[in-house]
Amino acid sequence: MFFALFESSRSALASIFAHGLRSFLTTLGIVIGVASVIAVVSVTQGMSSFIGDTFASLGTNSLTIQSYTPFEDQMKGIRARLTPGDLELIERRADGIASITPILYASRSSQVKYGSQTAFSQIMGTTYAFQDVSQSYTQVGRFLAQTDNLTRRRIAVIGEKVRENLSLPDNPVNEYVEIGGEWFKIVGMLEERGDIMGMSQDDIVLVPYATMVSLQGNQTRTDIQIQLSLSESAEIEDVSQQLTTLLRDAHDLRNDEDDDFRIQTAEQLMEEFDQIISMVTIVIGGIVSISLLVGGIGIMNIMLVSVTERTREIGICKAIGAKRHHILMQFLIEALLLSLLGGILGLGIGFGLGTLIANSIPGFPSASIPLWSIALALGFSGFVGVLFGILPAAKAANLDPIDALRYE
Repeated sequence: MFFALFESSRSALASIFAHGLRSFLTTLGIVIGVASVIAVVSVTQGMSSFIGDTFASLGTNSLTIQSYTPFEDQMKGIRARLTPGDLELIERRADGIASITPILYASRSSQVKYGSQTAFSQIMGTTYAFQDVSQSYTQVGRFLAQTDNLTRRRIAVIGEKVRENLSLPDNPVNEYVEIGGEWFKIVGMLEERGDIMGMSQDDIVLVPYATMVSLQGNQTRTDIQIQLSLSESAEIEDVSQQLTTLLRDAHDLRNDEDDDFRIQTAEQLMEEFDQIISMVTIVIGGIVSISLLVGGIGIMNIMLVSVTERTREIGICKAIGAKRHHILMQFLIEALLLSLLGGILGLGIGFGLGTLIANSIPGFPSASIPLWSIALALGFSGFVGVLFGILPAAKAANLDPIDALRYE
C-alpha cells in the first residue's frame, strides 16, 4: 500500500510539472483565495496583537466611567452626563480605589498656539492622579500637582507630538502656549507612547481640572469622564458592581431602566475590539473564500480533461494489473497536490501582501500569521482538492480497460 501511495504521488508530481503552465493556471483560483484570506488575517491579527499589548500596558486594575446615551435618546435631545457630584460620591463611598481622577475635555476649541505656529490637539483637564491611573509619566519637567488644581494655575503638560507640531524646543519647559485665549506655562512633557491605528497618543495637552472648568465658564451640565485604579486587594467585578449601584441610585434610575453610564476595564475594551476584528476577519474571509471554490471547479475541469487525454495510459495500466483503487488514488492525489501547491504559493503571496500593506501605513503594526490560519488555509485547500478531484478520479477508475485501449 505504501509503495502504491509513493508511486501515485510520484506520478502525480510528474504530471503536474510536465504541464507547469497549465497546472499554475489551474490553481490560480486557489492561490488568489488563500492569498486574500492570509493577507486579511495577517493584517488584522497584527493589529489585534498590537492593540492587546497597548491595552495591557494600561494595567488590569484600572476602570473608566463615562456617560452613555442610546442613539434613540440622542435623537430626542436627551443627553446623559456624569457630574462632579458623581465623582465626589464615588470618592466618599466606594471601597477598593487607590487613585481616582476626573477628565474634562475641551468643548470649545482644541487649538494650541505657540508664536506663529498653531496645532489642534486633545486638551484635557485632569488632576495629579492621572499619571498613576493612566501610567503616563513625564520625561522632562514635572506633572500636574494638587496645588495647581486648587489654585487653578495656567500650566500645561504636553505630549511629544504637540512639541513637534508647534516647533517647540527639545526641552519645552517654561515656554508659553496659548489655549482658549489664555497663556499657559509648560511645566512638563510626557514620555512617548506611540500611535494606535494611525492615531497619536502623544498629541495631548493636560491642564489642571479646575482650570479647565473655569475656561469653559458656567456650565451647569458639565459632562466628565472618571478614571480610577484599584487597590491590590480589590476585585474588579466587586468594585464595578458597587459603582453601578452608587451611580444608579444617584441618577434615580428605576429597575426597568438601563444604565446611563458605562464602566469599562482595559480587558473589556480589548475584548470588544477583538470581537470587531474577528467579525471583520470572518466576513472578509468568507467573501474571498469564494475564490477557493472557483479554484476547485477549475481543478475538476482540468482533471476531467486529463482523464480524457490519458485514457489509453489508464487502459494500459489496467491491462497490466492496476486495480481500480490504484487509478482512483493516482488521480485523487494529483488533484490534492495541485490544490496544496496552490495553497502554499498563496500563503507566501498573502503574507507578502499583508506585510506590504502594514508597512505602507505609517504607525501601523506589523503583520503576523497565526498557526491556526496556516493550518486552516492548507486544510481547506486540501479539502477543495479532494472534493473536486473525486469525480475525475472516479471516472478514470471506472474506465473499461478494453475501451480505454481502443480510445484514439
